Amino acid sequence: MGAITRGIANNILGNGAVDGTDALTGTIPATNIGNPSLANLTTFPPSVDAGIPQVAGDPPSPSDGDVWYNTNTYKLRVRGLSAALGSWSTGGNLNTAKTLLGVSNAGTQTSALAFGGAVGPTSTFTVTTELYDGASWTEVNDLNTTRAYMGGSGTATAALCVAGYVGPPGNITNVESWNGTSWTEVNDVNTAMQNSGDAGTQTAAITYGGYDYTIPGGSAKTESWNGTSWTEVNDMSTGIYGVGGNGTQTSALAVGGETTVTVANTESWNGTSWTDIADINTARNTLSVSGTSNTSAIAAGGSLSPDTAQTELWNGTSWTEIGDLSTARRSADSAGSSISALQVGGTSVTTIQALTEEWNGGAGNLNVDLA
Repeated sequence: MGAITRGIANNILGNGAVDGTDALTGTIPATNIGNPSLANLTTFPPSVDAGIPQVAGDPPSPSDGDVWYNTNTYKLRVRGLSAALGSWSTGGNLNTAKTLLGVSNAGTQTSALAFGGAVGPTSTFTVTTELYDGASWTEVNDLNTTRAYMGGSGTATAALCVAGYVGPPGNITNVESWNGTSWTEVNDVNTAMQNSGDAGTQTAAITYGGYDYTIPGGSAKTESWNGTSWTEVNDMSTGIYGVGGNGTQTSALAVGGETTVTVANTESWNGTSWTDIADINTARNTLSVSGTSNTSAIAAGGSLSPDTAQTELWNGTSWTEIGDLSTARRSADSAGSSISALQVGGTSVTTIQALTEEWNGGAGNLNVDLA
């Protein structure tokens, strides 16, 4: 408010004495307020100070909507609402361009494994495996079984390759485990499947949805892996394939996909059952989803005729559109978290890609002066 002044002429009594009993009670004319702002205050009365803290600068970790008085600048401040920030940048290319591949979804931006996939038309599939170190890909030991449309779980040193498609006559149940050096066949899933969602680690994973040729519109089956064998658990709400998956065995998402049409569905897994939650903003299938739980994820790319570069961020409640991929594509796969992720390979229109893109994101907050 600045300096508040008051003429004393109207405080002179009839006998000529000055009335000193009313101090600054009564109405102060607006013309007598030198600076009608909330700047340049040095103290607050107790009734205000109880609700508005005085801070020399800004608080270390204010929440959205918090208000304080900065005693360095003599300004009232407020924390603005969080805004999703981030962008994709170019990483190292795969040695072999591939689509419909698997990636260790619990890997990181600096350590991930990519395996299998399609390298050409008409079921031209591969067994090649590549390891990413944050800058470049190195070819390592091959899968035992050539395939595409498989699921991928785990890390760069402890991964699973789950089921998939080998071309006619169709899907397989084979599962392979990666120990950091080589692949070993382990116990099969119960149902041959392709184009499913997957989440978890080498010893605690789930696979869900997918296309099995016998169920029009896709499967709703969910299978859980305990490190030794697969067990069927509660079904998804909707049978679906081409779905994006992320998270853990007890906290996962299924995003987008195809039933008899492309959908925007999102389902959340709590370790026991699936629940329909808020849809993504743009319906699409064969998208990639990164994230460490069902409360934080990033969904990128996918097919909605044409392929899309759209990226959406999940905060546990809703999806927000943020920075697009540099190259629109479908059938890529991903690893990492909602603030540090990879998207690998895929197809752009008819071109199979060797591209790797790296996501670097976070939340931006504005501290705004109110006066």
